[in-house]
Amino acid sequence: MKRKTHVAVLRCIASAGFAAALTLGAAAARAAPPAFELSSPGLADGGTLDSSHAASANNCGGGNVSPGLEWRNAPAGTKSYAITIFDPDGAKGLGIVHWILYGIAPSITALAGGAAPPAGSVSGTNRTGGPGYYGPCPPVGEVPHHYVVQVYALDLPTDALPAGLTRDALLAALKDHVLAATSTVVRYGR
Repeated sequence: MKRKTHVAVLRCIASAGFAAALTLGAAAARAAPPAFELSSPGLADGGTLDSSHAASANNCGGGNVSPGLEWRNAPAGTKSYAITIFDPDGAKGLGIVHWILYGIAPSITALAGGAAPPAGSVSGTNRTGGPGYYGPCPPVGEVPHHYVVQVYALDLPTDALPAGLTRDALLAALKDHVLAATSTVVRYGR
């Protein structure tokens, strides 16, 4: 009889513990803020860029049109955003910077494809040594390259950083100022 009582008590404790864990798990799920997310309209993560996004110079055959981007669920306290597009496959694995844009106002949560940078935003230095978007141009016949598009939600005011930063300088300046980051990867080959 004692053994049955102990088993019943253990089952009751286990059942109560399981119910409490379910309740705590559900409460945590309700309390967790939605994830900071990035997408490119009409293009799935891992999707292939249309040739219009490729560079127009050097026989790359494109229109040098930046892809459209949308982001949502930035954390509270976001004062600005920064965007980078980086090809880790380029330059024989050393990587190529295609776009750096920062000082984007927290009220901006989307950039239309090919649109001019938002008023007040600041351009960094791309692979050409100049500002603005410079589209993909991987060597003909190579496996399509991956282009990592990242958006950073920052606690920095829009005017905190000088124009012309390289990717390395931007990342160093962002240290301890990133509230959240999100990314998507797109591909392009010729």
